[in-house]
Amino acid sequence: MPQDVYGLARLVAAVGALYSPLQTTGVGVAAPSGLHLGTIRPRRCRLIAFARPIYCEAVGGTPAASGNSAGDHALAGHRLEHFDFTHHPRLGLDRDPPYSAVGGEQPVSRKELDQLKQQIPLLDYLEAHAWRPLRRLSRGRRMGLCPLHDDHQPSFLMDTHKNLFYCYGCGRGGDVILFAQLYHQVQFPQALTLLCQWRGLGPLLHEAADFYRMQLHRHSEAVAYLHQRGVRSPELIEHMQIGYAPGGCLRGWLTRLGHSLPALRQAGLVSAMGYDTYMHRIVFPLEGNLYGRSLSNSAPPHRFLPGTKGGLYSWEQVRLCPEVILVEGLFDYAVLWQAGFRNVTCALGNHLNAHQFRQLCDGRARTVYVAFDSDNNDSGQQAARWLAARLREQSLNACWISLPDGYDPNSFFVQGGDAQQFQSLLEEART
Repeated sequence: MPQDVYGLARLVAAVGALYSPLQTTGVGVAAPSGLHLGTIRPRRCRLIAFARPIYCEAVGGTPAASGNSAGDHALAGHRLEHFDFTHHPRLGLDRDPPYSAVGGEQPVSRKELDQLKQQIPLLDYLEAHAWRPLRRLSRGRRMGLCPLHDDHQPSFLMDTHKNLFYCYGCGRGGDVILFAQLYHQVQFPQALTLLCQWRGLGPLLHEAADFYRMQLHRHSEAVAYLHQRGVRSPELIEHMQIGYAPGGCLRGWLTRLGHSLPALRQAGLVSAMGYDTYMHRIVFPLEGNLYGRSLSNSAPPHRFLPGTKGGLYSWEQVRLCPEVILVEGLFDYAVLWQAGFRNVTCALGNHLNAHQFRQLCDGRARTVYVAFDSDNNDSGQQAARWLAARLREQSLNACWISLPDGYDPNSFFVQGGDAQQFQSLLEEART
């Protein structure tokens, strides 16, 4: 068996497929149930027998202290037989056919995958998703908290030369493609799509956002809508880089800058028919996406481009604050920031994704005030109570703010509330 992380990954995937769970040693801690290395569900399975020792030297490290030494048989005493398991071709076996894209329409060759991984250094992708190395080791290796599980001691090893990672806590490791699968909890084709978007959409989305910002003050209806929602400060508009999509002109602007129509379609900026996707919408740039809020009641109010909504809004500016206010929407964020609460962040909804939850539970001691909408159906307040309870389970001080019935933070300020009154709500927050 190759002495690398791919050989280890094949074994982890295989063990996970056994009918009766086996004790997993040599990798520190058994990987949790659910997503495992190799469980990517392509269209074929292999028959493989494993009966050799595990090595954890893929990124230059040593086995976890609680596991076997590098020469011991990790599954000694267990009889291993031939069995079926779902195989990820990039985890070390040769002569496999190309990957299939969604629906199997366009296979992805090994050469294309290798090019993608060369174009996206793993360290860059990790740091773009808020991972920070806590220790720098020799030969380009870095150690930090694992972004794939609740980690309190640095166990995540990343090798910049090999472009690989391995976690001694959860026992998972691989390349940037596998990291994207595990981190975003998606299957292989979706991970490729996310990585391609992350690689190629940065400049394109930046230029689209610049165009939308230029349009904002050219359209009085957009400025009037912002005033209606309580957004008046030029400093705030600049801070959030707010723009406006009038519709019908983005495609021409971006093609003149050299972007192809297929690239605009892939990004979701234009429709299959070639029309601008965002029309009559206030636009907020996000982490790898654009959010559009419709001015019209006849259109869906909220819209994102294809992909994920990313992490907590403006998290890097508040992550060191001892107290953080968490709101649902960007207009909630806007009025609080404008009122002087610079320790505010936004989840873009009342259900946090895994990335956002990990950001709040990054090991720092903080108090989180959950200020979700006080809807007539109580859904916002129920979500706030549930989230606060989950955060307390992670040893955070968390409480939820009880807004007046029918109000959210935005309408609270629009209807005459001020910073002092909201501060009183914070002080009365419930656990």
